[in-house]
Amino acid sequence: MHDTLDAAIPVLTDVVTELDRVDPGYPTQTDALVAELQTRLAAETFSLAEELMRGAFAEMEAHLLEQISSRLREALPELIDSILREHLETEGNVARPGR
Repeated sequence: MHDTLDAAIPVLTDVVTELDRVDPGYPTQTDALVAELQTRLAAETFSLAEELMRGAFAEMEAHLLEQISSRLREALPELIDSILREHLETEGNVARPGR
């Protein structure tokens, strides 16, 4: 069922291939493929970088939280003790003269 008219009508890929040869102003198939690959590579690279950054930030956050908690566990008892002693000594000094 191939008509001679059907053979005369170009298929879209034939037109694009012809444009590659005739007018260099249009992107070639190679240019289009390179552009597509560049886009995919850039998107995948950005996605990987974002994933790695999120993981790194989560690890840093966990490390900092542990470090701060550890320092608070060490420093708070002494801080509380010194403030309580200072407060009790001040109250004791105020209470003595009134006796």
